[in-house]
Amino acid sequence: MNLKIAHLGPQGTYTEQAAFFYLNWLKTHQGIIANLYPYPSIAQSLQAIADKKAEIAVVPVENSIEGSVNMTLDSLWQLDNLKIQLALVLPIQHTLISYATNLDTIKTVYSHPQALAQCQGWLSRFLPNVNLMPSNSTTEALQRLEQEVTTAAISSSRAAQLYNLPILVKGINDYPENCTQFWVVSTEENHPIDCTHTSLAFSVPANIPGALMKALAVFARLGINLSRIESRPTKRSLGEYLFYLDIEADVNAQMMKSALRELQNYTEILKIFGSYSVLPISL
Repeated sequence: MNLKIAHLGPQGTYTEQAAFFYLNWLKTHQGIIANLYPYPSIAQSLQAIADKKAEIAVVPVENSIEGSVNMTLDSLWQLDNLKIQLALVLPIQHTLISYATNLDTIKTVYSHPQALAQCQGWLSRFLPNVNLMPSNSTTEALQRLEQEVTTAAISSSRAAQLYNLPILVKGINDYPENCTQFWVVSTEENHPIDCTHTSLAFSVPANIPGALMKALAVFARLGINLSRIESRPTKRSLGEYLFYLDIEADVNAQMMKSALRELQNYTEILKIFGSYSVLPISL
């Protein structure tokens, strides 16, 4: 039976592009055949594997310009038994797609909030008076473009090709080195050798001075580097936070085992999302 890979749809999103790369990587390197299954949101993609409707989900977690994808972080905390298998890094180049013949006739631009934010400098310079309309994905609005010639959408060149749509301007993201990291997530434990990163999250027992410092000091004392730290509301009370860490170490390394044992002394709830390697996607 073919593996089912859930991802944010519809076809042509950057997440679908990352999932398609992973599908081909599975076939080439492990001889595993998989199919892609689009879902309307990131949360539903992860819920699909929690409900065993799919074996794998590919979800965006962090963009180099706009930072973390909160829906992914929140869903990982809320859903049980989800484990990161691999990280994929996809270069992002945004394209303005429209049937308009020039920029002056465009009145509305649609895209995912992350894409709109990653192009805000370009939009302010070349389309300062348009209405910016957020959508659930970078491809959701593409089908309306032919009927609404004063509208445009920010998406990828690949999406324009898939939907046979005209590209008005290429490379409109504010920073050319823009890239997004995606996590490959399943309910299975990851057991490869030579993992380079571990991701986890925790809450602290009380909102008191030094509570976070004591937890982070565990890694400092052992010389373990943190590549990312992020806070998110617990959704229980104003001012209460969860803390997400990306750590440059394998969870099975002896030093990490020592760190995690000690960390439990300073946390209320500790969730380890798994250890994994990072795989760049070449376009």
